[in-house]
Amino acid sequence: MEEFKGIALFTPGGDFLYAVNADRQQCWHWQLCACLQEILDLPEMPQFLLPSHTATLDRWRDPHSQALHTFAEVYPPVRRHELLLNAAFGTGELVWQVAPWEEGACNPMVVGAYRQKFPQLWQCHDLVVRLGTENSLKTTGETTASSPSPAPTGYVLRLFVCGSNSATRASLEATYQILEQGFQHPYTLKVIDIAKHPEQAEKQQIIATPTLVRVHPEPVRRIVGELALADLPRVLQILSR
Repeated sequence: MEEFKGIALFTPGGDFLYAVNADRQQCWHWQLCACLQEILDLPEMPQFLLPSHTATLDRWRDPHSQALHTFAEVYPPVRRHELLLNAAFGTGELVWQVAPWEEGACNPMVVGAYRQKFPQLWQCHDLVVRLGTENSLKTTGETTASSPSPAPTGYVLRLFVCGSNSATRASLEATYQILEQGFQHPYTLKVIDIAKHPEQAEKQQIIATPTLVRVHPEPVRRIVGELALADLPRVLQILSR
């Protein structure tokens, strides 16, 4: 997809909702808030996360020069998720511009004041939810479903990587492409950096990275090594059996 608008919303706990709009105007951040409210059964839309926990990407072609332009902006509290943003939007090693800090709306104290009322938002539910083109939910990266549910269901996948580097970016992009294009089951996918979480690597007996693990349904299935789109049939066979 050459021209599109991408929008993303993160929770303080690390869950991720996003949408890709080919017409560059169909979905907006408030719709991501509405989906988050439905998925986590929140008392109201968590609009207090706007704009501090959001990111926006716009890619368009200049009508005169035909040059392709990209503007990507992320707010400081979620800048650490740049790798995940690039994997979700297929933007390679794009460097995101940090949005200007907005006093009040982006103040951590202001957002933190909602924690008691919205405790679910400070918990990680392993969600990466993609809003479909007709306001239907399609979960990717950490869930693919036709309708929202209180918690992730179906297949539970873990991608173990090591550090933030070109190899990690390639693994993320390839995994997203394979799951998006071929995997027909509801799924959740959590990316785990063993450099930051060695205890999880030990628990899953990870001896090399990248490793894609199906932890549910049992039995556990593992795919070790770099993946490419050409591996799609093999990966789907292993994950689905």
